[in-house]
Amino acid sequence: MELVALVDAIGEGPTAALFGLITGTVFGIAAQRSRFCLRAAVVEFARGSMGDKLAVWLLTFSTALVWVQGAQLLGLFDAANARMMAVPGSWSGAIIGGLMFGAGMVLANGCSGRLLVLAATGNLRSVISGLIFAVVAQMSLSGLLSPWRDRLAALWITEGGRNMDLLSALHLPRASGLILGLAIALLALELARRNRIGLPRLVFASGVGFAVALGWVLTFALSNVAFEPVQVESATFTGPSAHTLMVFLERPAVVDFDVGLIAGVFAGALIAAAWGRELKLQGFEGPTPLRNAMIGAALMGFGGMLAGGCAIGAGVTGGSIFAGTAWLALFCMWIGGMTTEMLMGGRRASAPA
Repeated sequence: MELVALVDAIGEGPTAALFGLITGTVFGIAAQRSRFCLRAAVVEFARGSMGDKLAVWLLTFSTALVWVQGAQLLGLFDAANARMMAVPGSWSGAIIGGLMFGAGMVLANGCSGRLLVLAATGNLRSVISGLIFAVVAQMSLSGLLSPWRDRLAALWITEGGRNMDLLSALHLPRASGLILGLAIALLALELARRNRIGLPRLVFASGVGFAVALGWVLTFALSNVAFEPVQVESATFTGPSAHTLMVFLERPAVVDFDVGLIAGVFAGALIAAAWGRELKLQGFEGPTPLRNAMIGAALMGFGGMLAGGCAIGAGVTGGSIFAGTAWLALFCMWIGGMTTEMLMGGRRASAPA
């Protein structure tokens, strides 16, 4: 009843934006304090190490699995209604886009979500890279690059007019998703113990995964009381970044979950950085990092839109509901990132992510 009263008071669109703001703020605070980053984990693994960055990523991923699958078992969320599951997925897009995104995040020294978090702390490299990412994502969605995205995505799509539910396709019981999440969490905690990661960082790493589940549950609840169709979605940065960019370029602007999410992540990361006294203007360290960052951001913009999501959108959010193309995209992001790191080797100027 409280949700109905909120929708009646401020409307469905503002309520969705508020839920995005809440989800994004939790995500931004947790991601900034935990140093969560897929690129960092991929680079670490490519260099033959299973250190703290991999442990943090695995803990975030497993936490998302546990919370989302647990919410489904409790009836708080139904993945069948999620936007990612309700439309056909693209296997070809997941492969090509995932490889492109993986290469791009290594070149740009951060995935799209990490760039937004770093931009809030005063990292000018991330500000410029993030803008390029958003522009290319918008071009891939409905601009000059959209025909190429459509052609590549149409090469191989899922059957039945929907994305593939991996648990159903493998004839596994629904509880197996929760069990897998718990198993990965145990592995992550063991790596954390070996790398002596402190409890606060572990809690914040888990908070990133919790934010993904929070977005799913909130938008699902809103869809059940709204008169107009509401997309059931959660944290992702490719589409929302493009959408938020257009809010500043078009009038009248449509404010929804996506816009609230981006604003929330920025605000949350800014608050966390200020609390930790980590606000600091940072620029580029020579021409090579600038060139790499621009190329990497462009690859992520097109690759993320083609793959159906970024390192968060496909890698964690889509993975948490066992969307087939999301798991394939995540795998290809790892392959693309590791290959790029090994090819670049010592020639790549490394900057902290």
